[in-house]
Amino acid sequence: MNGVEIEIDGEGIALRFDRLLPVVSSAVVGGGFTSARAVVNVHVPKSLRLEETETQLAAFADRRRVPAPWVGLLTSAWTEKARVAEAEADGIRALAVVTVGLSNRVAAGRDRAAAWSPSTINTIVVVDAVTEAAALVNAVITATEVKTLALMSAGVRCDDGRLASGTSTDAVVVAATGRGPCCRFGGPVSDLGAVVARAVREALGAGIGRWLEEHQ
Repeated sequence: MNGVEIEIDGEGIALRFDRLLPVVSSAVVGGGFTSARAVVNVHVPKSLRLEETETQLAAFADRRRVPAPWVGLLTSAWTEKARVAEAEADGIRALAVVTVGLSNRVAAGRDRAAAWSPSTINTIVVVDAVTEAAALVNAVITATEVKTLALMSAGVRCDDGRLASGTSTDAVVVAATGRGPCCRFGGPVSDLGAVVARAVREALGAGIGRWLEEHQ
C-alpha cells in the first residue's frame, strides 16, 4: 500500500506511515483514538511484567528509528511468522498484518478475569480510505468478528473443550490513510468493512493454520 512501509523480523514488526494517520486501537501503549506515524508489535517473553511494557516498546522504537508518535503492541507470538494480506474492492484497499499464537485460548463471557500477559493474536489493519471515527470503531468490531469466526471454523478449542473466541489479551489496531472513498460505516456488509474482513480473514486463516500445524 502506498505510503505504508512494513518491517517484519524476530524482534518485532514496524509499520511506518508517510504522514500522521488517524488510528483507533486497544494497544497497550497509545491505545484509544489518536494520530500516529507508526505501529509497532514487539515480541516479548510471556514473563514480561505490565510495568515493563513502555520501556520494551520504546527501546524497540529507538533501535529501529520508528517515527513518533507511534502505537505499541506486545505479543508472545513469533513475530517473524506474521502473516500479511491485502484486499480491494470499489476503490477501497485494506492491508492486514497479524501475529498468531494460541497458547492462552479463551471463550469470552465464560472465562473469569485473569492477570495481564502479552497479547497473542494482534491484528493491525490499514485502510486506504477516508473514514469517519465511527467507521474505524466499526472496523475494529468487524476484525474481531472475523477472528472469532476464523478460530471456530478451524475448530480451535479451549483446554476444557469449549470453542475459543480468541486468546486472553488480543489487540486490534485500525488506521486510515485519508485517501480514496469516504466511508461512514465499517461493519461487515459495508464497503469498507467487507474489504477489511477479507484481508483479515486471509491473514488470520494463514496464521491460525500455521500455528495448528506446528502444534499438532
